[in-house]
Amino acid sequence: MSKPRVAVLRVAPDTVLDEVERLVDLAGVSTALARGATTILKDNISWHFPFPAANTTPWQLEGTIRALVRRGFADQVCVQNKTVVTNAFKGEDLNHYVPIFERYAIPVLYNFRDEDMKWVRHRPKARMRVLDRIFPEGIHVPDFFFGRNIVHLPTTKCHIYTTTTGAMKNAFGGLLNTRRHYTHSWIHETLVDLLAIQKEIHAGLFAIMDGTTAGNGPGPRTMYPVVKNVMLASADQVAIDAVSARMMGFDPMSIGYIRLAHEDGLGVGDPRDIEIVGDVDAARENWNFRVGRNLVRIGGGDLIWFGPLKRFQKLFFHTPLVNGFILASDVYHDFYRWPLVDRRVFERWCESTAWGQLFLRYAQQGPQGSSIEMASLARQEGRKAGRQEFKAEGQEGQE
Repeated sequence: MSKPRVAVLRVAPDTVLDEVERLVDLAGVSTALARGATTILKDNISWHFPFPAANTTPWQLEGTIRALVRRGFADQVCVQNKTVVTNAFKGEDLNHYVPIFERYAIPVLYNFRDEDMKWVRHRPKARMRVLDRIFPEGIHVPDFFFGRNIVHLPTTKCHIYTTTTGAMKNAFGGLLNTRRHYTHSWIHETLVDLLAIQKEIHAGLFAIMDGTTAGNGPGPRTMYPVVKNVMLASADQVAIDAVSARMMGFDPMSIGYIRLAHEDGLGVGDPRDIEIVGDVDAARENWNFRVGRNLVRIGGGDLIWFGPLKRFQKLFFHTPLVNGFILASDVYHDFYRWPLVDRRVFERWCESTAWGQLFLRYAQQGPQGSSIEMASLARQEGRKAGRQEFKAEGQEGQE
C-alpha cells in the first residue's frame, strides 16, 4: 500500500500563484478530484476581520482557482457558512475574496440560505463516534454537497480546543449548521465523524493549506502571526493536518482528532507513514508553537465544555441563554480584541512583511493574476466538455 503524499513548498509573494500550481501537481490533485463534478471551494473564515493566519488568504484562493481551471476543473463554486462569531459577508469582503470571485466568475452560495441549499438528513454508513448521540433527531448536511468535489482552504494555526486546526476542522462550518456548538465537548470525535461523512458524500477531497503567515497561540482568532513562507497540499486530510501539526511543533498522534482518524482508517496521522514531496527541509522544521489560553478559556470555557459545568450544557446552549454567550463572544472579539489589540497587529503585519504588502495589493488592485488567460482556459475547457458530451451522445445513438 502506497503512502499518502503531502506536498510542502516554500513560497514567495511575487511567485505564489505559480507555486500553488506546482504544489497541487506534487500533491496529485488531478487524481484526487472527480472529472465532470462541480468542485466546492470551502474557504476558512475564522474571523471576519483580516487578522493574519486566521483566514484563507486571497492568494491561496486565487491560486487555487487558477490551478484547478488549468487542470480541467473549471466548474467551481464557493460555499460559505456563518458562525456565532463570524459574518460570512463581512469576512469575504474584508479579506478581499469578492473581487476574486468576480474576476473568475465563481458563484458563491451560503449554506444558511434556503434558496441556495437545503439541509437534509444523512444516515452515515460509517460508525459514528458521537454525532448520532449529539443529534438524536438525525444528522443533517447540505444537499448541495452530495456528489461534488470539495477543496478545503485552511490556514496553519493553533486552536484552543483542538491544539491545531486545518483541513479536518475546515469541514466543521460547512457540514454542521448553527447548532455546531453542541459538539464542542466532543470536538475531536466530531471532526472524525465529519471526515467519515465527507468520504461518503463527496466525489473527491483535497486540501490546500496556507502557512505563509502561521498562527501561534490561542487561536483560531486571537493569535501571534509568524511569517513562515510555506504552503501545503494533500488529498489525505489527516496527513496534511499531521504534517502541519508536526511543523508547528506538536506530536500529531497526541492530538485527538488526528489519532482517532488514523485509528479509524480515514487517513494517515503518523508522519513516519507519510510521503513528503517538494521542499522536504521545510517540512522538517519545528516552529515550537504553543497554544496557551485566552479569555474564552479562562473565563469559563473549560468549565462548561470539559469541567464540572458540562452537565448544564443543555441549559446553557439549548435555551435562549445561549444568546448571552454569543453576545459575550461578540463583545470580546469585535469590540475589545480587534479595535484595541489585534488591529494594530494586522497593521504592523501589513507594514513590515512582504505578505502584508501583498495583502494590501489585493485590497488596492484586486486579483493579481491575468483574467484574460483564465478566460481563455475556461473557454477551452468548455469546448472540450462540449466535444466530449457530443461524442458520448453520438455513441449512444449508434447503440
